[in-house]
Amino acid sequence: MTQLTHFNEQGRARMVDVSEKAHTLRVAVARGEITMQPRTLQMVRDQMHKKGDVLAVAQVAGIMAAKKTADIIPMCHPLSLSGVDVSFRIDEAESKIEIEAVVKNSGQTGVEMEALTAVSVAALTIYDMCKAVEKDMVMGNIRLLKKSGGKSGVYVRTGEK
Repeated sequence: MTQLTHFNEQGRARMVDVSEKAHTLRVAVARGEITMQPRTLQMVRDQMHKKGDVLAVAQVAGIMAAKKTADIIPMCHPLSLSGVDVSFRIDEAESKIEIEAVVKNSGQTGVEMEALTAVSVAALTIYDMCKAVEKDMVMGNIRLLKKSGGKSGVYVRTGEK
């Protein structure tokens, strides 16, 4: 694919027609991170935040976001997801939390946007819950790690562990 697909012949936005595509199992994995001061990270890790378990709330927020992706990304198709898993890895050495989302469905279009949205909203939720303690947190490095299913087949980002 060497052209943008979300534009019609007149150059106007459109939702891609997927009605002729085959139903296949589609899986996407995305990852991102949020960096914070060691003191803030310790509060999150030890569940000492007065708002509660930050990662549990962020996990649910990420899952909810994946399910609502079509409501906030204009050209995304509304999908019936068959699975969403959001997980976290605390990196003490770099004082950050890695966020990973795995999204699955059996359908006519991929779930990359849902995985990327889940990671983004989980990071935003961590920020929201911790901003009273620290406003200098940095969210970023949000990327697609891999996807499978559909006509374009398997994609795996190079250089990832």
